[in-house]
Amino acid sequence: MPQLSPLNWSFLFLLFWFIIFLAFALIWWQKSLYYKAFKSSSSPKSAENKWGW
Repeated sequence: MPQLSPLNWSFLFLLFWFIIFLAFALIWWQKSLYYKAFKSSSSPKSAENKWGW
């Protein structure tokens, strides 16, 4: 493994945890949108679509 300065190791550490956090946030966001779409489609007010799409 190449020799890295302590600053580069800290950047790699932060980059790793940022990617992990981003992956979990995207998974949560996708499930949240799916749940909201599923919940709103089963409600009786779904016929009142003001936006037309």
